[in-house]
Amino acid sequence: MFAHYLSNFIKVLLLIGVLCFLAVNKMLAQTAPPTVVRGILNDAQTQEPLIGVSVYFPDTQIGTVTDVAGKYVLKANQAFSQVRFSYVGYKTVTRFITPNQSQELNLSLDNDSQQLTEVLIKGKRHYRNKNNPAVDLIREVIAHKAANQLQQYNFAEYEQYEKLRFSITNTPEKMQKNFLLRKFPYLISDLDTTTLKGKALLPFYLQEVFSNNYYRRNPDKNKKIITAEKKVDFGEYIDSKGMQAYFNHLYQDIDIYQNNIPVVTNQFLSPIADAAPTFYRFYITDTVATQNGKLIKLTFEPRNETDFLFAGNLYVTQDGNFAVQKADLGISKTINLNWVRDLRIKLDFTPDEAGKYHLSKSEMRADLGLTPKGNFGMYGTRLVAYKNYAFDKPQPINFYDGLPVVTAELVSQPDENFLQANRPDTLTASEATTYTNIETLKNSASFKRTADWATLLIAGYKKAGPNIEIGPVATFYSFNPVEGFRLRFGGRTTPHFSKKINFDTYAAYGFKDEKWKYYLGATYSLSDKTIYDFPVRSVRVSYQQDTKIPGQELQLIQESNVFLSLKRGINDKYLYNKTFNLEYLQEFENHFSYRLGLKRWQQSPAGSLAFERITTSENQSALLSHLTTSELSAELRWAPNEKFFQGKIYRTSFVGRYPVFTLRGIAGVKGLFDGEYNYQQLTLNVFKRFSLSQLGYTDVVTEGGYLFGQVPYPLLSIHRANQTYSYQFQSYNLMNFLEFASDRYASMMLDHCFNGFIFNKIPLIKKTKFREYATLKVLYGGLRPENNPAENNQLLKFPVDASGVTTTYSLEDKPYVEGSLGIGNIFKFFRIDLVKRFSYLDHPDTSELGIRGQFKFDF
Repeated sequence: MFAHYLSNFIKVLLLIGVLCFLAVNKMLAQTAPPTVVRGILNDAQTQEPLIGVSVYFPDTQIGTVTDVAGKYVLKANQAFSQVRFSYVGYKTVTRFITPNQSQELNLSLDNDSQQLTEVLIKGKRHYRNKNNPAVDLIREVIAHKAANQLQQYNFAEYEQYEKLRFSITNTPEKMQKNFLLRKFPYLISDLDTTTLKGKALLPFYLQEVFSNNYYRRNPDKNKKIITAEKKVDFGEYIDSKGMQAYFNHLYQDIDIYQNNIPVVTNQFLSPIADAAPTFYRFYITDTVATQNGKLIKLTFEPRNETDFLFAGNLYVTQDGNFAVQKADLGISKTINLNWVRDLRIKLDFTPDEAGKYHLSKSEMRADLGLTPKGNFGMYGTRLVAYKNYAFDKPQPINFYDGLPVVTAELVSQPDENFLQANRPDTLTASEATTYTNIETLKNSASFKRTADWATLLIAGYKKAGPNIEIGPVATFYSFNPVEGFRLRFGGRTTPHFSKKINFDTYAAYGFKDEKWKYYLGATYSLSDKTIYDFPVRSVRVSYQQDTKIPGQELQLIQESNVFLSLKRGINDKYLYNKTFNLEYLQEFENHFSYRLGLKRWQQSPAGSLAFERITTSENQSALLSHLTTSELSAELRWAPNEKFFQGKIYRTSFVGRYPVFTLRGIAGVKGLFDGEYNYQQLTLNVFKRFSLSQLGYTDVVTEGGYLFGQVPYPLLSIHRANQTYSYQFQSYNLMNFLEFASDRYASMMLDHCFNGFIFNKIPLIKKTKFREYATLKVLYGGLRPENNPAENNQLLKFPVDASGVTTTYSLEDKPYVEGSLGIGNIFKFFRIDLVKRFSYLDHPDTSELGIRGQFKFDF
């Protein structure tokens, strides 16, 4: 199960691994000292510190903001003679400074706003929505949402620039003493010490994307054409596309006009959602005079500080449109959110000639702490700038066809002249060197050695020369009742060996059954990319001789993994399989794929399992040594807008809001390569996550299957059971292996996470930040008479135990039902479920209750 945890945890572990190993090139030595300005800003009347004041050098993008104590530090390596202080509701101030020197400048800013008259702000104990002018105002904003969204137009288009940056954070002292960074002493010469107070930032990821965006209302369609893109590339050790996809998954577009806003994999209720007055408190705290007219400042906060809600300010127009002109969003430290020390979102809207406000700038900053004391972590920012809006200019009808995101004819990794001419903001000094730093880093021998060992820890593979990888190490040793102690050793070729063809193999030996097992496989890429680069087009051929447990289907983990060796109950019914597979895979950019296959499969019983057939009227039986089938198969899969991380063994998909459809068809052909049976089988699986805002989310899997033809029980649908102590969502955790078989079935699995909605309201317990889970799984099925051994003595008998009691059943009488209640977020990455089985409790060796655990990483 540890490998499953690793695959789920890889999204951040890879970062942590990269964080520790990243290096930056030594900057050119500066010929002049930097210009540094520091100080404290207060309100001129109240002398209270001002939080979030913009401090910057005029006509540049070099700036900072004041912290909760009103303090700031502004630093640049250039010579500047002026510094400017700007804050909504206060007069903008510009002061002269001495270039290339460190100096202190404390100021008191004068209020430039007009206070509302006859506004009463009530305390929390007396707060109510009725007769509250702030609530009346927010309800007007909600009522006018449709008139202020982009979707009000039949057609819309705009240009967009986005910049995504991630940095390692730690105290400057620990950064300098880090034993890995000491291998690269030049690293500390370019640390960013001005962005976060008391912290040093070492940038390791930077991505810039320029695009043209188009919207059509009827039928609803968005299209994004990427015109230029530049990002860091870590080479073979890290899936850079997957890293980009995951960072974009964490930092999605912020649309305050939507009811729910996705933030670091969770759904936050917007302060202008339809239900916002139920969950938020609102106060009118100010009016602000701007060049575009007066704005009303609405301050809001959660009614419950532990819910997934924002706190901050909205600035609303007074022109009758009730549009949001500016928004500052933050979160409470008491919220049930892992790893996030601080999060801030700023939105700016600019009016067009018709007086309609459109988003002009969106900035999200998140400070992530990855250690208990919070010193070591990551700091991520995503800046998006919008310009050149145009409305009701339709494109040709077929323009919106095809993929929602396409890449235009562009120069990959555009040159610096293009970037400087088109960036709305200049890069900071530390950002400007990130591209070249990482390029140098990935080619350094020290980084390659360290990343090689990190790959062994995370993915389970270790290089043995440039062309071969050994692994996965978690399968080198395991044990089971049939093979006893089992040793296995294997490996695979790398893209250095060949981009077109990949070989993988292993050999295993069981010391109890004294049998060798082995696997040989080869995959040939039919495109100009490797078999790991999406979209894949490949042919694969393999031959395997190994053991298998009937009914065990694992997700994101290999069957011979040592962590699955411990199992509950009786587990001695195995198969010896000899399997030949020939497969063609075709993937498309829209994440539709199909897979065509040919399989010759010979099954032989092992352990206490026997293939026994009744042959005479006197009920005499005969044992078969094996069954042989030959199958033709086709699988269609569609995962709209799917994002994933490509690992060494599996792809790890990031759950989004779109469903995933998988349709499989199998046809057994009698006489083809000694196949003994004719049959056909269809299976449809649909996965979908439903987000329920403050109530969490529900993962739903529905599946149905039907088998045509008459077959012995090993060829029926043997339902996915789980006798390990790990919790597996798409398996039945209290069902025994080979307990149920069907030729037709339908199932539904629901796994709901409340995200702490209940625990957060219970004193003391809410401090644990535990999260509640509830699961329900229902399986209907049955056997037609021609496939039921109880009604057809020409079939193989269902397996029996040592006492002769049948241990495999159909689902004719009632459905199989199990459910669970779980507590998650234990130590931030572990979940424990109490599972209860509700039906078929009279079957031998069944358990009504069980405890199961799962490594589950969430923000």
